[in-house]
Amino acid sequence: MREIPGRRRKISLRRAGRSAVQTAALTYATEWRWPVLPGVGLRPGTGRVHECACPDPGCVVPGAHPFDPGLLAATTDARMVRWWWTNRPEAPIVLATGGRAPCAVSLPAVAGARALAAFDRAGVRLGPVVATPSRWTLLVAPYSLEVLGELLHRQDWVPESLRFHGEGGYTVLPPSPTGAGRVRWERAPQLVDPAEAAGAAGAPAAGQDTGAGTDGNEGASAGARPGVDRTGWLTRTGLGRRSGGSEGPSRASGDSGRLPQPWLPDVTTIVDVLVEQAVRAGSPGGGGSRLAY
Repeated sequence: MREIPGRRRKISLRRAGRSAVQTAALTYATEWRWPVLPGVGLRPGTGRVHECACPDPGCVVPGAHPFDPGLLAATTDARMVRWWWTNRPEAPIVLATGGRAPCAVSLPAVAGARALAAFDRAGVRLGPVVATPSRWTLLVAPYSLEVLGELLHRQDWVPESLRFHGEGGYTVLPPSPTGAGRVRWERAPQLVDPAEAAGAAGAPAAGQDTGAGTDGNEGASAGARPGVDRTGWLTRTGLGRRSGGSEGPSRASGDSGRLPQPWLPDVTTIVDVLVEQAVRAGSPGGGGSRLAY
């Protein structure tokens, strides 16, 4: 049988040239089992103003939302994810929240920074924290609308700047490029055994170091767990490196149940502080309600 060298070379070059965004999307989907899809992205251009590629001229989250495909297309299928980001290598990574996937709580960046400082002082263990120049997002274990409603009903006031991303919602993950800037990790995911990831949400770790580090891996033991740099991708223990020099997952998605998973806190352990800091950061008399979820 005649070999076609050009075909093999083309595949090799494609793997070597995989973008950091595609590598991240594949790991989220196939190793962490987080359903993702490409965001709408930005219009081509070199100006300082980044316009969303969607038809809305006043889009308030340029590039950082689903459009085509819609949110229901989110998947953990490696072939679909690879196809999407091969065709659009810099498309933002949109996580469909809820179900078995993480949920999230987001708030203005100033309030988010104050909240993280308060959590550190109290020794509260946090999960991944996603940052853009304008908003910070804390990923949490999945919660139901009923649980969230009970939590918020106990609050005197819930500012409209505090947003809850649950079933049917979404958030954008690093290292996505958006109109507000590139998304990064403010607190890196701490990868743990699947049993701990599923069963320890909300429980503080014994001897947990909650002090802020300088390498984007706050709270993770050096050399013990894979780390993530602040600009967005996996480092140190090789989760972003694979044999043969290629990046991305090297295992079938069916093996994901045995792979390390990001630890996620329970929303009940963090919501009070987030509400408090969002209220403090807002102006007196600002919008909001007791049930603004």
